[in-house]
Amino acid sequence: MTTFDDRERAFEAKYAHDQDMMFRVTARRNRLVGQWAAELMKLSAEEADAYARAVVQADFEEVGDEDVIRKVLGDLTAAGIEADDAMIRRALEDQLVEARRQLMESH
Repeated sequence: MTTFDDRERAFEAKYAHDQDMMFRVTARRNRLVGQWAAELMKLSAEEADAYARAVVQADFEEVGDEDVIRKVLGDLTAAGIEADDAMIRRALEDQLVEARRQLMESH
């Protein structure tokens, strides 16, 4: 039965690693989207960093991307920047690719 136990532990470890990696990729993606939006809003470097952190925090409000989309779209609109849901979703997709690339390079 040790082979089965070893296999089960290996699957559990892989699952935990995959979940951790997905969390890190999503947080990095959200930070990059926050930086992208901050650039559109012409925020200073300090303000952009704080805004990117706020976008990461917004993702903890509910499951999925809707909380991030709502925050970024609302902030862009409030800043007088013409934006829509599709624009934010495209940015999320683009930055997801970049976040994965960055994390793979750091490992």
